[in-house]
Amino acid sequence: MTMPLPEHVLPQTARPRPRLVVIGNGMAGMRTVEELLRLDGSLYDITVFGAEPHGNYNRILLSPVLAGEKTVDDIIINSREWYATHGITLHSGDPVVAIDRHRCRVRSASGREVAYDRLLLATGSRPFVIPVPGAQLPGVIAFRDLHDVQTMLAAARARDHGRAVVIGGGLLGLEAANGLKRQGMDVTVVHVMDSLMERQLDKPAAALLRQALERRGIRILLEAQTEAILGEDHVTGLQFANGERIAADLVVMAVGVRPNVELAKTAGLHCERAIVVDDTLQSLSDPRIYAVGECVQHRKATFGLVAPIWEQARVCATHLAGHGHRRYVQAATSTRLKVTGIDLFSAGDFVGGPDTEDLVFRDPRRGTYKRLVLRGNRIVGAVLYGDVGDGSWYFELMQQGTDISAIRNRLVFGRAFCEAAT
Repeated sequence: MTMPLPEHVLPQTARPRPRLVVIGNGMAGMRTVEELLRLDGSLYDITVFGAEPHGNYNRILLSPVLAGEKTVDDIIINSREWYATHGITLHSGDPVVAIDRHRCRVRSASGREVAYDRLLLATGSRPFVIPVPGAQLPGVIAFRDLHDVQTMLAAARARDHGRAVVIGGGLLGLEAANGLKRQGMDVTVVHVMDSLMERQLDKPAAALLRQALERRGIRILLEAQTEAILGEDHVTGLQFANGERIAADLVVMAVGVRPNVELAKTAGLHCERAIVVDDTLQSLSDPRIYAVGECVQHRKATFGLVAPIWEQARVCATHLAGHGHRRYVQAATSTRLKVTGIDLFSAGDFVGGPDTEDLVFRDPRRGTYKRLVLRGNRIVGAVLYGDVGDGSWYFELMQQGTDISAIRNRLVFGRAFCEAAT
């Protein structure tokens, strides 16, 4: 007679792993996946949908690719082999077009349907296009992804010494202008404000930056409001509100981005400027749905720099893994311009106010400028041009809220000078 097996040795049916679907194959979404794999590589069956027909690449290094300093292969973060090695299903070039929250399924442009137990939205942002006549002409592009870079490189090769106009004097616009200039094009930067990079620089630093760019042969037009883009079958120029016209074979719009939230809105998620999330990066509308990156709004703020998005990825991965002990906290961020030969650093509140004071160092002959903004003997903002070696140190003092009273009279001269004195 066969005896029954004890209950503790009965064969068990393997429980299927929960399914995580990631919408967005960019830096924010894949950084979250990487963090999740570090915590527990076997927890989820992961499927990733991406709009671009590539693996994951470093978007912030597009400017060096345009300038000819790096190749596309240099900026790839995760190859297709990486996805396969980690058991991740990648659907590239096939963006999700619908989310069915009741059935917990997504549908892609190709008609593919995939079920999820957890959904991560990392849809990023879209470039803003100025709504002027001619904005849709061939030869008018944004500077946002690898396809845009390839289009600009093709335009530079096709039109030897062609004329390029970059609309936007912010960080991305100036990087685009530098890259096109290095590709041999005649470049003009058109900016509606009265100084370059006004969100990151005060006017003395912006003036030094303008001088450096003009020495490279880049023309700068400030307080220039674009009224129309000219041309019939292809762009031929720009017209400004004052009636002035300039010729152009290529127009690059770099006037900002808008969070890409159309999919989330259609799915009924709570959105304001972006997808509203709590301190765990969980959407307010559905506990099964998380969001990270430029499509996110946290405590009224949206995000475009790498450092806060990396922290979002760490916090989100912790909660997806069931280790719910971290909370996302916003912190000061810093900015560097990626133009070879031009050193620039900006962080925190560089504008200041009635309750702040400035420490300023200028050396016009060497092209060096430093401005530290203090409030209550603590650094709250910094702008460095030319000599940026102490930028990370100033930023560290700012983040830690360090009392600088003991080194105040030496602070603007840098870390080495302060440490030698103490």
